[in-house]
Amino acid sequence: MENQTRVGTGVIIVRDGKVLMCKRVGSLGTNTWAFAGGHLEFGESLEDCAVREVKEETGLDVQNPCVLTAVSDVIDGKHYVTVFLRVDYVSGEAQVLEPQKCVEWRWLAWHELPEPLFPSIVSFLKQKVVIAGVTD
Repeated sequence: MENQTRVGTGVIIVRDGKVLMCKRVGSLGTNTWAFAGGHLEFGESLEDCAVREVKEETGLDVQNPCVLTAVSDVIDGKHYVTVFLRVDYVSGEAQVLEPQKCVEWRWLAWHELPEPLFPSIVSFLKQKVVIAGVTD
């Protein structure tokens, strides 16, 4: 599987004009900041993947997943196509449910995005996608 392209999701959770980001740890993108997300499972829709990954990683309930765009990056020697989706926050408090992957969650205004960012997010930002409900 080393030379295969993987499909992942980056989920932009919007609440009160802010977005949720985690500080990553583990094998991929250690010490970078990223949105919730993960690998698309066989037969799973992108929208279902986004909702599932958010619940697994944060415990939050979200709704209205909407595909924004996709990027293609080689990250730590692995090729990923990352599909970014926007979702609405419904309820819950963000918890670190996968401490082997994330050490903290933060709600941030768009102009407060911390550095360094996960590589796929850098690619996403270059596309200058407008995200409904996010304030500068």
